[in-house]
Amino acid sequence: MPLIHPRDEEGTGRDEVSVNPVFAREPVRVPRDRLPDGELDADVAYQLVHDELMLDGNARLNLATFVGTWMDDQATRLMTESFSKNMIDKDEYPRTAELERRCVRMLADLWHTTGDAPGCSTTGSSEACMLAGLALKRRWRHRNPGGARPNLVMGANVQVCWHKFANYWDVEARVVPMSGDRFHLDAATAAERCDENTIGVVAILGSTFDGSYEPVAEICAALDRLQEDRGWDVPVHVDGASGAMVAPFCDEDLVWDFRLPRVASINTSGHKYGLVYPGVGWVVWRDAEALPEDLVFKVNYLGGEMPTFALNFSRPGAQIVAQYYNFLRLGRSGYARVQGYCREVATELAARIGALAQYELITDGGELPVFTFTVREDAGFSVFDLSAALREQGWLVPAYTFPPDREDLSVLRVVVRNGFSHDLADLFFDSLRQATADLTRTGGIGAAKQAFAHGAEQPG
Repeated sequence: MPLIHPRDEEGTGRDEVSVNPVFAREPVRVPRDRLPDGELDADVAYQLVHDELMLDGNARLNLATFVGTWMDDQATRLMTESFSKNMIDKDEYPRTAELERRCVRMLADLWHTTGDAPGCSTTGSSEACMLAGLALKRRWRHRNPGGARPNLVMGANVQVCWHKFANYWDVEARVVPMSGDRFHLDAATAAERCDENTIGVVAILGSTFDGSYEPVAEICAALDRLQEDRGWDVPVHVDGASGAMVAPFCDEDLVWDFRLPRVASINTSGHKYGLVYPGVGWVVWRDAEALPEDLVFKVNYLGGEMPTFALNFSRPGAQIVAQYYNFLRLGRSGYARVQGYCREVATELAARIGALAQYELITDGGELPVFTFTVREDAGFSVFDLSAALREQGWLVPAYTFPPDREDLSVLRVVVRNGFSHDLADLFFDSLRQATADLTRTGGIGAAKQAFAHGAEQPG
């Protein structure tokens, strides 16, 4: 979570929120940063919060986020009915616990594991990655009780949660930088970074930087050869935060999951291409051996014991209910239809942008329904200028530089999610053409780059 610092001294200078006189009979002023002395009428409190939230961006026009911004009315109703359920309290809410179990079984089947593979829900892929990383480290430690400091091999395009894992649990992060047109980890560079203290290799199925898949099968094959040559048995974790809910439906012939014996675990975000509102994630291990027993706690469950593995304890059950609803509602054919439509919108929109003289495509939306493009050097403006211009029209499109060693490459990224239709894509393209024409005529605004450079810690 972001750290909260004291409010900047600059700004309005007001320490209170003023209530519109239409909402209350008497003048009301509400303190901003301390609890008010008395109560407010519920309608007045609602209107104060509602009015402030109007300054947020429109979630449906947010092309920066991978997180779901649309669900149907039935899903919303089920979530409303389940908001009060604490999913960790499995004694009191056994049916919610059963729906979680069914979702894990469905994902295990989708990702081609057999038997009774362990798995669990999480608050999102960040927690799921932490759990998977802990399992890799503990499994390595059991095999190497006297080993030196462990390390984890990953590409520079990993989500920041992997750097957090390495920091929090004292694991050396062996980060492979980008090089030339290679924007993610490949088989050769992954194997080169491994040694006897490598707990695993993280393969990203759907990079947040450009939407591309890493070659999981090739990485596994390189590690097979490494084991034959050096005797190092290095497992692979597939971070499928987005791609693990796209590839099974759109790329059925792509082998990336538990069909590869070296893949030990897979995570995904139910609240991304699992099509659920935030926040729910999932992690599944190949088998019981891949999840060391001493990481699992036993909790009382209807007179017996139920295993649990989590960093968080109390959390809502509504998103789990919504995930199960989506699995029932859509099935394999429904997910294939939704994800296929997203990819169709992404590739068509990417092609239209790539045809404009000012832009160059980096990726085309043919893997994740996500694409990136850059502004040509002779355009007269930067990606940061374009991002700022699009924001003025309501569109949130992130601009950022790639990680080491391609910090020289600045791009914009468009994430196409469920609910972003061809019609909305047409509207976005019209806005982009208008912004392009304005920037071509006036030139870049310069300061925009600094504003965006200090925005988020990384795209995601």
